[in-house]
Amino acid sequence: MTNWDFDTVVIGAGVIGISVAAAIAARGQSVLVMEAGNHPGEETSARNSEVIHAGLYYPTGSLKHRFCTAGRRMLYDYMDRSGIAYMKSGKLIVATSDAEEEQLTAILALGTVNEVEGLERISGAQMARLEPALLAQSALRSRETGIFDSHGFLQCQLAVLEAHGGLLVLRTPFEAAEALASGFRVRTGGSDPTAFTTRRLVNAAGLWAPDIAHSIEGMPKEAVPEQWLAKGSYFRLTGRAPFSHLIYPVPVDGGLGVHATFDLGGAVRFGPDVEWLPRGTKPSEVNYNVDLMRKEAFEVAIRRYWPDLPPGRLEPDYSGVRPKLRGPDEGFYDFDLQTEETHGISGLVNLFGFESPGLTSSLAIADAVAIDMMP
Repeated sequence: MTNWDFDTVVIGAGVIGISVAAAIAARGQSVLVMEAGNHPGEETSARNSEVIHAGLYYPTGSLKHRFCTAGRRMLYDYMDRSGIAYMKSGKLIVATSDAEEEQLTAILALGTVNEVEGLERISGAQMARLEPALLAQSALRSRETGIFDSHGFLQCQLAVLEAHGGLLVLRTPFEAAEALASGFRVRTGGSDPTAFTTRRLVNAAGLWAPDIAHSIEGMPKEAVPEQWLAKGSYFRLTGRAPFSHLIYPVPVDGGLGVHATFDLGGAVRFGPDVEWLPRGTKPSEVNYNVDLMRKEAFEVAIRRYWPDLPPGRLEPDYSGVRPKLRGPDEGFYDFDLQTEETHGISGLVNLFGFESPGLTSSLAIADAVAIDMMP
């Protein structure tokens, strides 16, 4: 078959899906993005802290390390050129015990090997001058960490996609894909089911990526990883912001601890925490309401580094869900960017487990997939 409807179809219109599609379209390919929801980026991409990560925590040479450091540099450059609002606020990772001091030393060593710029170990006295409200023995300062307008970034990437002739269709859920000779026939569900052909297929469906993969003809079941969902809730701080940096504790199992971030308007939020959902929980079964019973644990965690948190200042904000490829206490896992080498299907790319730092990494991920998608 030579007359394909599209060169590439991307499933999922989150930040990564739209960035991948924009990168492919900019290289001269015809691209369709199909999204089951009513708006692009309304699920996982809309439930993040908008932090630009430096690349401190990830094993050297892992995809998370390489995509995060490259993506962060690309993102700052892109925002400078595109006029997207951001603030390179920097962050402090604080140690409140001798054991956490050792963890800071290990994080600094890893960040240095990972070629993360702007790292500095500072004493408790130095930290007190930078952030008088904090109480900690010492801290690791990351000057390259920042915050940005992730919605504005998504809209810019969508504009790039459309400027190069790419299409986005909403309320168009993926139903199945049939393998053809060097391509696919894609069937959609929804109120107006249809079918079309494409030479290449990118599964960037986020929380739904494993379900999508199981609906692609010929996809080996053993190549689809088991996914664990970890919910993270946020509480916002009412009143004046106490910090000028983002404040992080040392990492915990499944996340980076209950940290303090703020948006470009100065509003402070704490979180996310880590709430492992029962094994086998489906994305459609997630309750995104913030459980008020978690507030006490937040207050305890925050007072470890901000003991003067006034009572009654935390209000429930929002929550998100991370698509993880390991369960509780199972350690680090990398992004799973699957190509033909893994699953044996020509023209198919699966993106599994793309949680944080996926937002920071999105431009680097997009380039990597676009290169693989080229004829």
